[in-house]
Amino acid sequence: MSTAILFSILDADGSTQVLELKGRDAWALGELIRVGDDGCTPIDTPGPRWSSYVHKLRRRGLDVQTVTETHDGPFKGTHARYILRTMVHRLSEPTAAIASRSGADAA
Repeated sequence: MSTAILFSILDADGSTQVLELKGRDAWALGELIRVGDDGCTPIDTPGPRWSSYVHKLRRRGLDVQTVTETHDGPFKGTHARYILRTMVHRLSEPTAAIASRSGADAA
């Protein structure tokens, strides 16, 4: 079972709200925050369902831009680059990670 991670969202009108995410959705938002304006692609930040994560984040009110890029190689084609345009900050870490660092799980 995934532990929820809290994020603070700054809305366009200056108000803030707290968003609670779990699992891969939380992971994807964390990655989008980490890379900033460079954005994430399924090529440089592998994840099984990036389009699904982005769709869910958009449904939660986040502005995630999709830029279509071409790539070469044996499987030439296009891929998406996802760029977070909403101001978001992580407020918490998964409880398991906090417990692991503090030694609380070594009982």
